[in-house]
Amino acid sequence: MNVDLLRSFFAMAGHGSLNQAAVRLHVSQSTLTRQLRTLEQAVGGSLFERSPGGVALTATGHALADGMRPVLADFDAALETVRKTARGQSARLRIGYLMSAAADYLHPALAALRRTNPEVKVQLLDLSPGEQIGALRRGEIDLAMIDSAGAYLGREFYLRKLATFAGYVALAENHPLAARPALKLADLKGALFVGANEHDMPGHNAWLTKLCRRAGFRPHLVLDADSLTHALATIVTEGAVALLPEYTRKIAVPGVVFRLLRETGATWDLWLAWQRGKVSAPVRAILGTLPQRAAA
Repeated sequence: MNVDLLRSFFAMAGHGSLNQAAVRLHVSQSTLTRQLRTLEQAVGGSLFERSPGGVALTATGHALADGMRPVLADFDAALETVRKTARGQSARLRIGYLMSAAADYLHPALAALRRTNPEVKVQLLDLSPGEQIGALRRGEIDLAMIDSAGAYLGREFYLRKLATFAGYVALAENHPLAARPALKLADLKGALFVGANEHDMPGHNAWLTKLCRRAGFRPHLVLDADSLTHALATIVTEGAVALLPEYTRKIAVPGVVFRLLRETGATWDLWLAWQRGKVSAPVRAILGTLPQRAAA
């Protein structure tokens, strides 16, 4: 069974005549008869009762019409959405983002978008960097606001660097190093580090290890946190430390303090990534409200 057979079936049912349905569909009556035979073989029963006055649906035909009418309508609606997307006319915008970085960039951009494009339906998904990458690859989101992992996506997606943030050390307020206003990585030799789950933050642990080795030691990872909240909680419970971007300082967690990390290369980039091909009007519109920096 395919869509063309269903369209022929509904034309026959609507006109009550094979001849009139054939005229409407611009096919011969013999072609329509063959299609009907194929459809009846597929469902295993007769779909029409034939009479000198035309054709009328059987009980099987009514069941097929009732079951397939919404299916065909959904198919047509989905196809139209795809065609609009291909023409850059989609009125839907799905955005994956990092909650901790959204306030300074995404919220003002969305407010501007609502003023200029009120018809656009926006769906926001708070996703980890790894989840955003997967969603982009599956076509489940149109735009990603992603951390430094985005730098490696240039072959798959369009990229724009949104901002660069200083690195900070998050540590317990009673940690011996908490009294210092700023730290170097060498100060953290021997400390327990909170790493990140590779699925959620691709490349983070490799980046952390590279930085620490350059400072003369290998980091001891106490665990790989599966979220920022998990990482900050571990800092308090385990007396560990974590390297985090500046924007995470806005998340207040009792017992955790942030100290500037004075270390070359210990910075975080925030990237925008979106699908290649014809860019939809909503994506173009929101990109126009966000800062523009050349991708390195």
